[in-house]
Amino acid sequence: MNVHELNMKFLQIRNYSPENVNELLDFTKKAYIQNDICINVYRQLVRELEAQGAEVPESF
Repeated sequence: MNVHELNMKFLQIRNYSPENVNELLDFTKKAYIQNDICINVYRQLVRELEAQGAEVPESF
């Protein structure tokens, strides 16, 4: 799976396009936690999304 396929899956499930790459990163994390994707796919997607500017929000 690549970011384009992830984007299409997001659109299919949520019925709207993600506003930014951070939203896709959250979606990827949820998919991994729910065992929808394996660790290797998760790591690949996180690397690609971070390369596009995604970042984890700083805690308060």
